[in-house]
Amino acid sequence: MSPRWVPPSRYRMPDARAALPNGLIATGGDLEPGTVLAAYRAGIFPWPDPDGRLLWWSPDPRAFLPLDGFHESRSLRRKRSRGAFRVSADQACRDVMAGCADRREGTWITPEMKAAYLELHELGWVHSVEVWKGEHLAGGLYGIAIGGFFAAESMFYREADASKIALAELVERLARSGFLLLDVQFVTHHLASLGARTITRDEYLARLRRAIAIDARF
Repeated sequence: MSPRWVPPSRYRMPDARAALPNGLIATGGDLEPGTVLAAYRAGIFPWPDPDGRLLWWSPDPRAFLPLDGFHESRSLRRKRSRGAFRVSADQACRDVMAGCADRREGTWITPEMKAAYLELHELGWVHSVEVWKGEHLAGGLYGIAIGGFFAAESMFYREADASKIALAELVERLARSGFLLLDVQFVTHHLASLGARTITRDEYLARLRRAIAIDARF
């Protein structure tokens, strides 16, 4: 299904290269679908602070996961091949977001962020990958897709390796569908172990332009 048209944002996006050294480029604004999509197209993403204040970011360097460079361990490959887990897409996006937001240390997924991304899901722009063990949601991830670009927003697990399975399935799905860029924003030790790496903001923006220009379907 093609994503639905949304009205354009009332805001003009700043040049991502004007961000502060910490990556912050703007504050305030709104989370209307047109604003969020325009921000991603410009290389910018929303990430509220602990008080819920809406902040917009364009870090340099920027992290991505090469679609031909996912590091899948033998144990993970065996776990996937045994069929102990079932994987689906876009079947429980609300539950995946709830799982991602349920963090003991707190979360940036505010009620406003969750509502905005659920609206984008209903419009066909946000997608989820679910990992099931029986009828139990064991893990998953969600993110936003524009053309051949996918920004992975968050993932979670309730069973060991369930989030890794979700990511492995996402990588395979994107590669199969002709996507060019899987953005993961920042490199963590966990993501680095799976193959994520960083590039300069300028290189990221060049790759982003190429990715959003193609017609790919999640």
